[in-house]
Amino acid sequence: MATPREILECVVNVSEGRDDAVLGALAAAAGPQLLDVHRDPDHHRAVLTLAGPPDDVAAAARALAAQTVRLLDLRTHAGAHPRLGVLDVVPFVPYRPGALPPGDLGRAVAQRDRFARWLGDELAVPAFLYGPVARHQQAASASASASGSAARTLPEVRRHAFGPPPDGLQPDFGPPRPHPSAGATAVGARPVLVAFNVWVSDAVVARRVARLVRGPALRAIGLAVGARAQVSCNLVDPVRLGPAEAYDVVAERVAEAGGRVEGAELVGLIPEIVLRAVPAGRRAALGLAEDATVEARLST
Repeated sequence: MATPREILECVVNVSEGRDDAVLGALAAAAGPQLLDVHRDPDHHRAVLTLAGPPDDVAAAARALAAQTVRLLDLRTHAGAHPRLGVLDVVPFVPYRPGALPPGDLGRAVAQRDRFARWLGDELAVPAFLYGPVARHQQAASASASASGSAARTLPEVRRHAFGPPPDGLQPDFGPPRPHPSAGATAVGARPVLVAFNVWVSDAVVARRVARLVRGPALRAIGLAVGARAQVSCNLVDPVRLGPAEAYDVVAERVAEAGGRVEGAELVGLIPEIVLRAVPAGRRAALGLAEDATVEARLST
């Protein structure tokens, strides 16, 4: 059997979820590498999933970034989701269609660093790296390995960007202060993850439950989203802890807190191998459409 080819995924998070014309212009800039646009007007945020040959994806990410910085202004933005900038998060992800996610981040790191340098040099947007970082970049990062590298997380970037020593982070590329209208960008190299939201009865319950369910395979924040509330989850090891397991652990904690679960949704796309691990009878209730996989969109 032939080994599935490795491609690159780039899941660009932008601070715009309401304006149809602007979102259309961003999607057009991304070109044929764009597989999906997920928008949320309450978060005032959109997630644009790119995938394909690495150089094509990198070019599409640059075109999308330039259009985002040109069209959006952080000074007029208000939404439920935390953000550093209009081009908020740009992760590069190694991907092997139909197979287990690759463990080697080397190619993704190279694309990440080239993109971050370009972003700072060409658009004057400060770029903070996350994922594997070199020894001299380890402030506010996880413990270093013997090889002199560490894994800096996206939450660490959000907490410490532009902060004072000893824990503060200065941009890895670009100017030392936020761009006047674009803010700053977190540029990452990471394994595959799944973004998945569980709707709950109220924000107090959502925030309490998010603190309780966080762990190595599950990142979570509780948010008030318009008149509703949610536990917003990143499943950082979705082969081990997928949407069904995340939903169950959140639902259990919500019930213990006296609240109720009111549904779930997938944000963006999901690997086919992760979807197939969810019992078919549960997929619709979890907000998992059969065509919402990277593989399905690549084949169209």
